[in-house]
Amino acid sequence: MSQTIGFYGAAQTVTGSKHLLTLNGKKILVDCGIFQGNRELRDRNWQPFPFDPTELDAVVVTHAHMDHIGMIPKLVREGYQGPIYCTPATLGLSKISLPDSGRIQEEDARYANKKGSRHTPALPLYTEQDAYACLKRFVTMPYGELQPLPGGGTFKYLPAGHILGSAFAEIYFENGERILMGGDLGRFNTPIIKDPTTVEFAEYLVVESTYGDRLHAHEDTVGKLEEILNHAAGVGGAVLLPTFSIGRTQEVLFYLRQLQDQGRMPRMPIFVDSPMAISATRLYADAKEEHDQDMKIAVDNDASSLEPHLLSLIRDSEQSKALNKQVGPMIIIAGSGMANGGRIVHHLKNRLGNPATTVVFTGYQGEGTLGRRLIDGEPTVQIHHEEVQVRAHITKLNSLSAHADQEEIMTWLKNFKTPPKMTFIVHGETKAQEALQAKIHSDLGWKTTVPSQGQEFNL
Repeated sequence: MSQTIGFYGAAQTVTGSKHLLTLNGKKILVDCGIFQGNRELRDRNWQPFPFDPTELDAVVVTHAHMDHIGMIPKLVREGYQGPIYCTPATLGLSKISLPDSGRIQEEDARYANKKGSRHTPALPLYTEQDAYACLKRFVTMPYGELQPLPGGGTFKYLPAGHILGSAFAEIYFENGERILMGGDLGRFNTPIIKDPTTVEFAEYLVVESTYGDRLHAHEDTVGKLEEILNHAAGVGGAVLLPTFSIGRTQEVLFYLRQLQDQGRMPRMPIFVDSPMAISATRLYADAKEEHDQDMKIAVDNDASSLEPHLLSLIRDSEQSKALNKQVGPMIIIAGSGMANGGRIVHHLKNRLGNPATTVVFTGYQGEGTLGRRLIDGEPTVQIHHEEVQVRAHITKLNSLSAHADQEEIMTWLKNFKTPPKMTFIVHGETKAQEALQAKIHSDLGWKTTVPSQGQEFNL
């Protein structure tokens, strides 16, 4: 019996999750995500996979964020022919996000060829058709159901509380030991979906560290949002919310409806300018088996918790462009959450120069992204090869995150009855990983390591 694990993404960086388990010679890839952020990271997407896709025997997906699934179309196009396991909700979200990603890749290639590119011709990383082709290989598994794996293993999914359908993959080896592939760890007591599963035993653990060096502010999220919206109404400005289409958009809509129902926000139009977010919101509303108690109560009371009043859903690009001419107080919710693509970029280009505009970031901003540059206070930013003056007010809802912070990670880890033989810390910037490693050592005394890109370990 032999088991190894290799780390080929989200190793000493946040994005690009790809973890390769080998069980008795059989190869199981856990997640196949896209690298996001600065150019050095994005360039990794164009390099050959560090393993042969044709030699993989199974793929296990933890959830539908692009940094965990965004390279699956390329993987299948390059010869992977096995099953791609996921939860039912993850398949639903992947059917939305992967074709959308393929379309964006094709649009970016067309734009690069039109404007000039380092590559002649510029090619898409993969196409919309590649995305639809890979979806045929997806196999759904409900939480808690055991599934055999090649190499004598089995695995099951446990709710991770991160986004709809997110899961820990608990993988058992032939010798009875197990590794818990943590994916992304969600938070306790957040709206809409159930809390993360507490886990008591695993011989090996892979845990994320996105916020391993900090604590989320214990701010009143609804109260701060109320303050921002009332200020915007007072100055007659637009509120731009760059949001992740999956998870964050739905949380923002939930809070907006709550403010309206409590009479705490002014009447102002709300635009969700993202076809992907619109489709994802419908999935969130329909997935009653994943709803937490607050959401269940709202649904039982026939409240449209994810449909605030004065809501307009913008699917068409011409409708999106028409928002540029709209004046007065309004809320525009659009992707991407890091402002490194999507329709929010056009809205920022159009409105950053207006001091009445408020830009509210709602999540993690990766190194090298437009969102990070704005949060860091840069006075001018480049958008579509043009310098744009930043006169808008830039702020952040610090308590809005789908990732556990250091304290929440430690609270979750303390449920373990016995220490894992080894805890692998992934999915974080170096500072966050080192801080979490030090905290685990000081509080729990566990054996940990921070894998580097391409590093392999015997289990």
